[in-house]
Amino acid sequence: MFLKQGGHDVLLADDGFDALSKINDFHPQLIFCDILMPKLDGYQTCAIIKRNARFADTPVVMLSSKDGVFDKARGRMVGCQEYLTKPFTKDQLLQAVQQFAISNQGAVQ
Repeated sequence: MFLKQGGHDVLLADDGFDALSKINDFHPQLIFCDILMPKLDGYQTCAIIKRNARFADTPVVMLSSKDGVFDKARGRMVGCQEYLTKPFTKDQLLQAVQQFAISNQGAVQ
């Protein structure tokens, strides 16, 4: 909702497999990836994204209610560039978008 209000196009995915399909079809400029997704969790999804040469440079921001050092380190190990802990604010979310200089086109969550 915050991203749409900011004028960004947003695609939502039901699970990790759906996210991978949409990423392949739409090639977003930024990916928000929830750690707790059905079928394929966020860590697995991020690792697959980063192993694909087409998407290796696409920034991935992990979203999670887990804020432990291990969780954040695991996110970095699979290739995420940023880690937002829920609940996050509108400003934190928009700052993540700004950090990666995203135009008003495509983010997949």
